[in-house]
Amino acid sequence: MACSNQAGRTASRRSLGEGGHMVRQFSAGGVVFKKKDSQVLWLLIQPARKDESQKIRWQLPKGWVDEGERMEGAAVREVAEEGGVKARTIGKVGSFQIFFHNTFEEKPTAGGREKILKTITFYLMEYLGEEENGHDEEVAEVVRLPFEIAKERLTFKSEKEILEKAKKMMENEFLQKTLFND
Repeated sequence: MACSNQAGRTASRRSLGEGGHMVRQFSAGGVVFKKKDSQVLWLLIQPARKDESQKIRWQLPKGWVDEGERMEGAAVREVAEEGGVKARTIGKVGSFQIFFHNTFEEKPTAGGREKILKTITFYLMEYLGEEENGHDEEVAEVVRLPFEIAKERLTFKSEKEILEKAKKMMENEFLQKTLFND
């Protein structure tokens, strides 16, 4: 059964019997690169909200897909909101799924905490410029780093793998432009 939360975001919910419900959520994000001289820099964000252990996290910009919104459009919007940059989409890098219990969002179900299955899709994006208003309040800091440093700084293994795939895509994109646009 599909449902919409207070922010107009779509999720699907199904009963797991006495143990509660499982909710499917969808997020989209961007792996943004910027060519600066002979160097390529990758955009990472540090969310203002820390995890349960109060550890600082570094991640790629991403967020909810709003009801009626296309995945790619959500990724561009989230990069603008969280990363404070304008970017153009080159292509889909990939998706992964995570499973967790609801601890931050709306109230848990009566039978216990909701179980969440979230699918996160990332797009390779090329930096175009800065947003006038910068990044939103959900983000404490935005950095642009060379690949190896960005990969090391990312908190989550799944996002490190997405960054690796994005780098390969970016290198192929620029190789093709170099070969066929001369």
